[in-house]
Amino acid sequence: MNCTMTQNANLQKLSEAGVSVWLDDLSRDRIESGNLAELIATKSIVGVTTNPSIFQAALSKGHVYDAQVRELAARGADVEATIRTVTTDDVRAACDVLAPQFEASHGKDGRVSIEVDPRLAHDADKTVAQAIELWKIVDRPNLFIKIPATEAGLPAITRVIGEGISVNVTLIFSVERYRKVMEAYLDGLEAAKVAGHDLSGIHSVASFFVSRVDTEIDKRLDKIGTPEALALRGKAGVANARLAYATYQEVFEVDSRFHALLDSGARPQRALWASTGVKNPAYPDTLYVTELVAPNTVNTMPESTLDAVADHGDITGDTTSGTAVESQKIFDELAAVGIDLTDVFVVLENEGIDKFEVSWNELLDATAQQLSAARES
Repeated sequence: MNCTMTQNANLQKLSEAGVSVWLDDLSRDRIESGNLAELIATKSIVGVTTNPSIFQAALSKGHVYDAQVRELAARGADVEATIRTVTTDDVRAACDVLAPQFEASHGKDGRVSIEVDPRLAHDADKTVAQAIELWKIVDRPNLFIKIPATEAGLPAITRVIGEGISVNVTLIFSVERYRKVMEAYLDGLEAAKVAGHDLSGIHSVASFFVSRVDTEIDKRLDKIGTPEALALRGKAGVANARLAYATYQEVFEVDSRFHALLDSGARPQRALWASTGVKNPAYPDTLYVTELVAPNTVNTMPESTLDAVADHGDITGDTTSGTAVESQKIFDELAAVGIDLTDVFVVLENEGIDKFEVSWNELLDATAQQLSAARES
């Protein structure tokens, strides 16, 4: 690698403000070409997240997986075994690329996430079983197992944490659900302590989705159509995340329950801003980065957002701490114009699971075709 590579100034400022910069994408080509290593060296990347949509896109493009699929076909692997092998191989390789960041941060960063099958989102027992299986297959300490924050996911999170396994809790939309996620994490830490696990080795992030909140609420505001409603467009996503951060501070900086675990090495469950690519072109393309700068957080970005921040992101320090009152005011105004926030969050969670299931099924279909072609060749 070119030793003259330097970090982008904007992304370095973001890191210095306490935000861990993660890439919301992974492919074998990105690993093997050296692109991931280059992003680590030049754009402050210290982690990677994946999801079924990302894997579906990676496996459906190009030919980088062809040789492995042919080999698996020759061994008689079925579709699900093929996907499991291919995806865990990619994640393991990415974990190895990020191992120096893992070591340098004492386990806080250098993380790569892999998600349990989204079709298990409402089955706690099967989620736990697959989480343990994936942890063993990848066999890297800097792995995160992604578990969705559904009602069934909450007890699964507790049980997986209790096994000493690090978890990325995904698909969080409401502060109310986020509180339950943090409780599930603390329950898991307490169980892990009783079981004799070293709590300092257990890490977790809570992935709070941002842009999708604006997309859903803006659609409803447009339908209401009053000047008061239209004036609130594009404000809910940031306000929601800022309220989540205030809740994080309350639980991990103030409440006694977490502090009782500190002596055993417990780590706070950091808030992670996900879905940070701006969907509405009328909004600044760096909105969900520059407005959500806060200590001890993570922002996982698609490459387009990463590039936008690198090019013109105005990082001015902490833009989140102390904003709870004004953020709550926005939510009070949303309710006043007729936005049913409870319904918004139910719709978003259901849509999130459905989107991942669709991507997973597309991945199954594409892999089945590749296996079939390999067996015929």
